[in-house]
Amino acid sequence: LTALPVIETKEGDLSAYIPTNVISITDGQIFFEANLFYQGFRPAINVGTSVSRVGGAAQIKAIKKIAGPLKIELAQYRELAAFAGFGSDLDKASQAQLARGARLTELLKQPQFSPIPVEEQCVSIYAGSNKFLDDIPMDQVVAFDKGLREYVGVRAPEIYEHIRTKGDFPEEIEQALRKAIQEYKDSFTSGEASLPEAPAAGTTAQAPAPAAPVEEAEITGDTAGDSDLTGAPAEDSTTQEA
Repeated sequence: LTALPVIETKEGDLSAYIPTNVISITDGQIFFEANLFYQGFRPAINVGTSVSRVGGAAQIKAIKKIAGPLKIELAQYRELAAFAGFGSDLDKASQAQLARGARLTELLKQPQFSPIPVEEQCVSIYAGSNKFLDDIPMDQVVAFDKGLREYVGVRAPEIYEHIRTKGDFPEEIEQALRKAIQEYKDSFTSGEASLPEAPAAGTTAQAPAPAAPVEEAEITGDTAGDSDLTGAPAEDSTTQEA
C-alpha cells in the first residue's frame, strides 16, 4: 500500500505534532513553501527541508556527484538569509555565500511543462556549484543558463552523450565541461554570445549605398537642360509635353 499524505503546516513549522508523526512513518517529505511560490520559484520546493530516502537510489552517478553539495549549500543559504534579514553586517565570505545561494535558487526555477533532460541539469548545477555564476548579475542568470546548455549541446555534444549513455561523470568529461563553461562565460560577459552570426567565409558585409545627389537623382531628361537643380521642369519641356 502506497500513501501520499498532504499536510498543511502552521507557519512552516515541521516540528509540530502531526508533521513529525507523519514524517516518522514515511520514506521522506517534499516541503512546499508559500514564500518561494510568491517569489516565482516554481516548483516551490524547499530543498533544505525536503528529504527523500529512496531518491538517491534512483539518481544516476553523474547527478549524485554534481548535485551532492547542492542541498547543503541551499540549506546554509536559507539560514544565512534569515540571519541577514535582521540587518546584521556580514563579512565578505557570508556575502559571497548569499550571492551563490541566490543564484543556485534561481537555477532551480523551471517553467511549467518544460522538462529538462538530466544531462542538461548536470551542466546547470555544475556551473552554479563551482562558482561560475558568482559574478553573473542576478537578472542574467536564467539567460546565461539557457545559453550555456545550448552552447554545450553545439560545441561539446560528447558531454551530453556520455552522461546520457554512461550515466557517470569521469575526470575527462569534467575537464571538458569546465572548458566549455569558461569559453561560454568569456563570450557571454564580453557581449559576443548575443551577437548575430558572422558572415560566411569569402563574403564581406556590404555597407549601405550613399544617397544620390539631388541633381543626379531628379534629372530625367536626356540633358541637364531639361530640368533645373530643384527638380522643377523647364518651360520649354512643359510646353512640348503638353
